[in-house]
Amino acid sequence: MKKRIFITAMGAISAIGGNPDEHIASLRAGKSGIGWVDHLTTVHRRDFPFGEIKSSNAHLAEKLKLAAGEYSRTALLGLWSVKQLLDNAQLIPDERTGLISATTVGGMDQTEHYLNDYLQGNHLELARQHPLGYSTEFIARQLKFKSYRTTLSTACSSSANAFILGSRLIRSNMLDRVVVGGVDALSAFTLNGFNSLMILDKQVCKPFDAHRQGLNLGEASAYLLLESEESLNNSNRRALAEFSGFSNANDAYHQTASSPEGNGAFSAMSMALKEAQLQIEDIQYINAHGTGTANNDLSEGRALERLLQGKDIPFSSTKSFTGHTLGAAGAIEAVIAVLCLQNNFIPASLNHTTAMPELDIEPLKNNKENIPLKHILSNSFGFGGNNSSLVLSSVKSTYED
Repeated sequence: MKKRIFITAMGAISAIGGNPDEHIASLRAGKSGIGWVDHLTTVHRRDFPFGEIKSSNAHLAEKLKLAAGEYSRTALLGLWSVKQLLDNAQLIPDERTGLISATTVGGMDQTEHYLNDYLQGNHLELARQHPLGYSTEFIARQLKFKSYRTTLSTACSSSANAFILGSRLIRSNMLDRVVVGGVDALSAFTLNGFNSLMILDKQVCKPFDAHRQGLNLGEASAYLLLESEESLNNSNRRALAEFSGFSNANDAYHQTASSPEGNGAFSAMSMALKEAQLQIEDIQYINAHGTGTANNDLSEGRALERLLQGKDIPFSSTKSFTGHTLGAAGAIEAVIAVLCLQNNFIPASLNHTTAMPELDIEPLKNNKENIPLKHILSNSFGFGGNNSSLVLSSVKSTYED
């Protein structure tokens, strides 16, 4: 029998809130965080809307009580959420507590400003903030993680894969509990890269809509505490949800595009259900990857149709609230899934008006309240066809207060 794994604490910050409570309030109010940027330095600041967190680096550093200095936004946002999680869990990391942090941007949000300086030999000390692993080590130093820590980067499935690795470390008895999640800050490099692919929408994104034009980039940081059943029983913490299944599949179709029929997406979803020992009819809500791009939404939509087989199971994309937060997407949407389970709530896909003519399904247009939720399927699909699906479940009464 496989070990059960529980989620016992969360920390999150995104364009719709600075903690989990603010996230559920924004979702219920239909309040999107997508708009014009204040802090990102770019010539495109009024060309594209973004899901930007409305706190400057200086404000974040002050709230975190850090010494004066220049910090990457990725590191600051990551520290914000992990500290929030540890405070909520009343946990001091020990040798049986790990940290798995995912990111795609790393510290480039800071270092990209100094390229010409580096070429002249100036500000070289800031180049240390550039690598993907810097933010992980920064968080670990600040919060005194003593044990295993690593950084994952698999494009937009990164933080979902942090869940998978964390659960395997617990099930192999290497660790008792693991802080898993991800963080990405907005950067000019990322913006220009996505703009070169011509997949950014100049208006608010419209996932699964016939008139969708692309995605809105966002930034976020979200971390959750995975804990073994034994560790939970030995603590004073209360389980928020159970992490009951997962899968990662790669359709190896293209460097950036998903396969037309969504083969990798279908494999990830169906194998996650199998690992959770569930059927599709056991799922009450699917948090889709739903970026708003032509390719992703058609590919994922076809995979969903194949999975649902005509069953009326609601799905939506919460990227219409937060923007696409890249390496943090899987984690911020896992936080949203836990909040949905706790509140018997399903969020709508904002901005959706017209069904895609290629599909017989369409996302939820209006919120649903007071819906008993037992299991949620959450998708995170990345460039290169790296597809991950997670199953999060409500906690049985034996673990409730």
